[in-house]
Amino acid sequence: MTTTMQDQSSVRSPRGGWASRILVREMWATLAIVTMWVAVLFVGVYGGDATFHSVDSSFSTIPSGVFVALFAAIGTGSVAKRVFGRKSE
Repeated sequence: MTTTMQDQSSVRSPRGGWASRILVREMWATLAIVTMWVAVLFVGVYGGDATFHSVDSSFSTIPSGVFVALFAAIGTGSVAKRVFGRKSE
């Protein structure tokens, strides 16, 4: 009866666990996108309003979360395109 040894290069290293997962670009991009939208949530709940006065003494009030959400949408699009976009091979 003969036994065969398993090739050492095909055996996964036990040290490659969490360290290899931290260095993944997609994880950091997801964290950045989630952080942007959590900031929108906090500004929407706790933030003030942007008030605009005109010359004829009229004014308009817009919640500041609208502006933060606009920039978070732009940031989400750019991060997602950069990290999750098509890869040219």
